[in-house]
Amino acid sequence: MTAQDQRAERFRHLHANGLLLLANAWDAGSARLIESLGAAAVATTSAGVAWAHGFADGDRLPVPRLIATVADIARAVRVPLSVDMEGGYSDDPDTVADHVAGVIEVGAVGINLEDGGGAPDALCAKIERIKRAAARLGVALFVNARTDVYLRGLAPDARRVEETLARAARYREAGADGLFVPGLTDETQVRAIAADCGLPLNLLARATLPPAAQLRDWGVRRLSAGSDLAQSAHALTQRLAAGFLHDGDSKPLAAAAMGYGELNALFEPR
Repeated sequence: MTAQDQRAERFRHLHANGLLLLANAWDAGSARLIESLGAAAVATTSAGVAWAHGFADGDRLPVPRLIATVADIARAVRVPLSVDMEGGYSDDPDTVADHVAGVIEVGAVGINLEDGGGAPDALCAKIERIKRAAARLGVALFVNARTDVYLRGLAPDARRVEETLARAARYREAGADGLFVPGLTDETQVRAIAADCGLPLNLLARATLPPAAQLRDWGVRRLSAGSDLAQSAHALTQRLAAGFLHDGDSKPLAAAAMGYGELNALFEPR
């Protein structure tokens, strides 16, 4: 069994019981820092990766840059790595499978793939092609199917659980290993979807959600920070830079900074 096989097996096991907490990274540095805090796995945020390269989020990041970023992260960390692939950066299922093969080849063992505002058929076709590509590469890739029923309001409020479960069934049949439902926060609806979707349920962190122990009780198996860490890092940079550019005061910079030696040590060869 290769090291990547071991990470793939470990990542799948992390969804079996308890609640997997994913603090999403946007580059090798943030990923290594997150790993150093005891994270069981690392996942990327598509928005954070896009912003780090100077692109807007929303399938605009050139795929070669994404693959290079994933390669950098895989080199820097030893824990399982999952990649936010948005919609796969193409409408063509075979092209999407090629893109996913690219991140598998540099070390990924999981991906997120979303339906966005599209019909379930499109995501099903992509999942099927991806699973075939992963099998050819000999990696048991964990495909986390994201549905935007709640995030984009793809169904009336009274039908959102029903629509989410219908899509989950389609995605599971196509080969999905997990279900990501960003925007879902209501306890009754979370419990209903967790109980009936037949896949480990992933939620997106929101201020209205309860602590991890309660989410586990609801049946949630994965909680993702999404782009919040990247947004917070940029907000801190904005605030400190604005103050420094205004008056040149160095004190706030020093007060907020992580120690140079502590940070540099994270990237020494292990």
